[in-house]
Amino acid sequence: MPEEFQVGRHVLVPKHEVLSKDKVEELLQKYKISLYQLPLIKSSDPAVKEIGGKPGDVIKITRNSPTAGKAVAYRYVIEG
Repeated sequence: MPEEFQVGRHVLVPKHEVLSKDKVEELLQKYKISLYQLPLIKSSDPAVKEIGGKPGDVIKITRNSPTAGKAVAYRYVIEG
């Protein structure tokens, strides 16, 4: 029986993680923004489903970057 494909292990998929409520508050205060000002990501996204993200969560995405070393982005999870 073939092994089940795991999206998060693919070389082209950056690291996704659900932020704790404390970290979300720090993020919003640091950048003086509200949740709704973050870019959106659907709960049906394969990487979000794999890490157990639910609508209302904030996802931290860490990519390797040839110029910046590491690039961090945040997404607000919505239904879909």
